[in-house]
Amino acid sequence: MKKRLMTMGLASIAVMGSVAQAEEFLDDRFYVAPFGTYLQPGGNTNGYGGWGAGAGFGKILDEHFNVEVRAFWENYQSSRVNPGVGTSNAVNTQWRGKVGNWNGQTDLTGGTIDGQFYFFRDTLSPYVVAAIGGMNTSGPQPWTKLANGASNASFIFETGVGATYEVLDNLLLRADIRYRINTAPTTGGNSYTTANGVTYSNSGSGVLNDMLINFGVVIPFGDKPKPTALAAAPAPVAAAKNECATRDTDHDGVNDCDDKCPGTMAGAKVDEVGCPLSIELKGVNFKVDSAELLPESKRILDRVAEQLIAYPTKKDIEVVGHTSTEASVKHNQALSERRSESVVQYLKWAGVKNKLHALGMGESHPLIPHERNEADRTVNRRVQLVWRGEPDYKTK
Repeated sequence: MKKRLMTMGLASIAVMGSVAQAEEFLDDRFYVAPFGTYLQPGGNTNGYGGWGAGAGFGKILDEHFNVEVRAFWENYQSSRVNPGVGTSNAVNTQWRGKVGNWNGQTDLTGGTIDGQFYFFRDTLSPYVVAAIGGMNTSGPQPWTKLANGASNASFIFETGVGATYEVLDNLLLRADIRYRINTAPTTGGNSYTTANGVTYSNSGSGVLNDMLINFGVVIPFGDKPKPTALAAAPAPVAAAKNECATRDTDHDGVNDCDDKCPGTMAGAKVDEVGCPLSIELKGVNFKVDSAELLPESKRILDRVAEQLIAYPTKKDIEVVGHTSTEASVKHNQALSERRSESVVQYLKWAGVKNKLHALGMGESHPLIPHERNEADRTVNRRVQLVWRGEPDYKTK
């Protein structure tokens, strides 16, 4: 019976799913806590289940701890059988040399000091409890070294689990289940003799323990402290909004409020939300009729890689190479493909994580269609980065 009830109590705590309050905990009120008790005697007590009542006075210390002083009264029916007459009314049964009626009401009165640990404080708040105290037992006590009707004082220890449920700021329901150890001296393992001289063995454990189920209310004194909510300051927020509307940190023509791609590289063409469409990598040159990058070109690509890494986008990037009209069309096409591939490999080596695609255009898309001199040919020789999914780079 005790194990089944204890299991039910633990299971009830296990299902107490709740998110603890994120607010600062300010409640430190005193409270009173009247309660009723169901008592199931155990061990060598040989008693039936009984009832009781009590009250506690306590204080909330912080978010996790309460301390409480409790007083209680409990009563149960003793059940020592008189084998000599075959009845539970054990009239004139001799117990350890004493004769008496061991079948009757037993009263328990006492008090404890409780320490309660709350896992969190919310509407439903589970806790564990440990207590130490004293208790007086009066009435039939066949399990002690005392005679019928005597009183016996002892220390008690309790431990258990429970929970509170907040109904109002000044009213909480509370229930817990506890295991009690009673240090009263027992006669467990001894024998007893009835009035007609028949001796019987006492198979009790010599241990006194009880299982308690308490249910009651907690009534805190005074108003419940509430965290002070800080009012939002709309004016500074509006000012910040207006301030960002006048800034363009990356100088791409889109203000910082609307810019979805901050840190755009200087010279890049961007869309209406500031994300890059394409950029010409000015100064990226190669050795004559070769795909080998010049030292200065590598330094430029290092800076490009730093910006692509610092301000990444999810889009693939095409590295597009163009040549002037010198040499044959076939030669220029192959040269542009090798040069764009050379830039792709360098950017990958520099740590760019975007997927890069090399594309050679040869002399098919010149910025100056009819080259007249070296200056015109220099303009047509170029490398572009084009973010895929944007307007057709071939028309730029």
